[in-house]
Amino acid sequence: MARRLNRRQMLTASAATLGYFHLAPAFSAAKIQNANGKLTVAGIGVGGKGSSDIDHAGNLMEVVALCDADAGYLKAKTDKWPKAKGFSDFRKLFDDTSLLKNIDAFTVSTPDHTHTLPSILAMRAGKHVYCQKPLTHDVYEAHLMRAEAKKNKVCTQMGNQGTAANGLRKAVELVRSGELGEVKEIHVWTNRPIWPQAPGITKQPKEDPVPEWLDWEAWIGPAAMRPYAGPQDQKKRRGTYHDFAWRGWWDFGTGAIGDMACHTGNMAFMALKLAHPTHVSAEAGDVNDETCPSSVHATMKFPARGDLPPVTLHWYEGKKDGKKLTPPEALVEKAIALDTNEKRKKSLVASGSILVGSKGIAYSPDDYGAEVFFSTGKVANNSSKLETFAANNKGDQGQKNEWVEAIKAGKPELALSNFDYAGLLTAAFLLGNVAVRTGKPFSWDGEKCAATDNKAAGPLVRREYRKGWDLIGYNAQA
Repeated sequence: MARRLNRRQMLTASAATLGYFHLAPAFSAAKIQNANGKLTVAGIGVGGKGSSDIDHAGNLMEVVALCDADAGYLKAKTDKWPKAKGFSDFRKLFDDTSLLKNIDAFTVSTPDHTHTLPSILAMRAGKHVYCQKPLTHDVYEAHLMRAEAKKNKVCTQMGNQGTAANGLRKAVELVRSGELGEVKEIHVWTNRPIWPQAPGITKQPKEDPVPEWLDWEAWIGPAAMRPYAGPQDQKKRRGTYHDFAWRGWWDFGTGAIGDMACHTGNMAFMALKLAHPTHVSAEAGDVNDETCPSSVHATMKFPARGDLPPVTLHWYEGKKDGKKLTPPEALVEKAIALDTNEKRKKSLVASGSILVGSKGIAYSPDDYGAEVFFSTGKVANNSSKLETFAANNKGDQGQKNEWVEAIKAGKPELALSNFDYAGLLTAAFLLGNVAVRTGKPFSWDGEKCAATDNKAAGPLVRREYRKGWDLIGYNAQA
């Protein structure tokens, strides 16, 4: 009988000492179904976006455990699934070995800074993982998540649900078939931020008492401890950090680029088979150590990939001198002219992307890349017939459907936003934040997960975890 590893052993396991998990045949570390013929799932982070994530997973699997630092969010789900065991601290869930052995899969939908630790614990225990976007808080963590998914041979999926859209898949097919010729330029912009950050907030607020309904230790997790600040009334919980407002704080969130690039930049990244950029730079406004900036124009240069030429990707967020950052006006005019929706022809949409190729351009006036107009006359949308991809078109539920199908088939690749792909997507865009915070451009070695000419990037690529929440004894490889 294979030995069980407790949480501490999972954390200290290294590539050389993972034993059973790395030597066993694929998927042997997790059973495929329970006595009732259904997979079992545990939800970590079940409020906010996590609420729909565990609901969707619960449509396909039996919910047996739930975890949230917010007692109100937790109660709402334990009321829905009264047989599920509840926790405020996910470490205690993983310490419950009798429960853990009966869990097949996990959803992880906590704030960005606590995505990685529970996901790694789950994968090292041989469990399948669905994690919200961005996959991680740090670049190194994205590399680590890719490595762990491969080594433990589990099925994974990131929650950028636009991947399920037939329109995005058709656009990917068209670009890959050469519809635009050689694509050398990408522009992606967003309507974020829509939460408090710079310039309005650049310092930590005064301390408030921690409310009884919030496990502050568990919420802070691997980040440096700081005083709680926010409301006492659970019904008015949207405060300084919890909930949602954490996105604008560097210790917890990843700003606009972390929130939306995995959505809005997804189609271009997938279509052009991008991976590690080799050079990253950024111009930003109101940069400070506490909160995300008021504006960013980040530039990422990707090398040639086989027959595909080098590509430069531009990311735009926020406002500078009162004006929203967007692609060059001449390009915007060409893109808007392609849109068949007359209501959108007056101005550029708030979020979207443009690909520039040798044969023409493609314009997506959509957060998820699900509707794309090509200057060659082609259109990709959710009514498009697919040639190489399987049809889905079921949105957020469809994203979970493909994950579960992958688990049952034992084929991780059936989930299109598996961690092998999602790790590259996340890491590439998070490097924009590194460039913002260091204030310097840098060359990037993706295989070594290191900036070769910017020493200040190191602590931002891989942060130090707080004692008691650390990942020990493992180095990620690209």
